[in-house]
Amino acid sequence: MPHTYTAFIGATLIALFSMITLAETPPPGTSGIQGTVLVSPIRPGPIMKDEPSVAPVRNVQFLVKAGDAVVKTFTTDGEGRFQVSLPPGRYVIVAEGAPAGIGRWRFEADVLAGEITKVTWTADSGMR
Repeated sequence: MPHTYTAFIGATLIALFSMITLAETPPPGTSGIQGTVLVSPIRPGPIMKDEPSVAPVRNVQFLVKAGDAVVKTFTTDGEGRFQVSLPPGRYVIVAEGAPAGIGRWRFEADVLAGEITKVTWTADSGMR
């Protein structure tokens, strides 16, 4: 009986792991961008050795542009993460409403057919 129980638990864990892996894997042929947006520095003045200098960009909407046209928008989650499906191409991503000349909130990404481009972008808060 203990051997059967152990086999059942093992099979259940393998099934759960397989489902989690499938949930994180985009369907074949899907392309786009997935990643995290951070901001730094998070406060003015010198950064102390043991203090954090970056933070996630939480709940901010971004515009995805191809040339001058906005093709999609996405909003980061509470940890600064996002995922957006896009056809293959070169894109410029900007924070909606970001003030011109303050900080850096513009990023670029190349999307290839059938691939998710993984990124970690750090925006410049403009604080000094």
